[in-house]
Amino acid sequence: MTTRSDIIPASMRVINERFHYSPGVRVGDFLFIAGQVGRSEDLTPVLGKEAQFTQAFENVKTVLEEAGASFDDVVEMVTYHTDMRDLQLFIEVKNRYFTGRYPAWTGVGVTSLAMPGLEVEIKCTAWLGDR
Repeated sequence: MTTRSDIIPASMRVINERFHYSPGVRVGDFLFIAGQVGRSEDLTPVLGKEAQFTQAFENVKTVLEEAGASFDDVVEMVTYHTDMRDLQLFIEVKNRYFTGRYPAWTGVGVTSLAMPGLEVEIKCTAWLGDR
């Protein structure tokens, strides 16, 4: 029987408690990471696009590390962008985190995200098998 475990880093407990979802869920050898945005622990959007993109990836990294994984384990990434003109800057930030193995990636343009001021959301799936 496949086991399921919720991945809730200490810095993200407020999300679980307030909005009733897990930042990550491990099922068997897969880790599903909920969409991460560029916000601080108090849920305030980070100012500046590059800083916000960086924080979104840092939040993904936090969930990965809590599950004992890294960006090399990410097999799929879906990103949601409020302004596709920022894609080149986003790629530059992304390339700081994906330095070895690259995931399958889908980028989608959207009109808005969950909170005003958010520019991007990053959702990932990681494979934790073969360890």
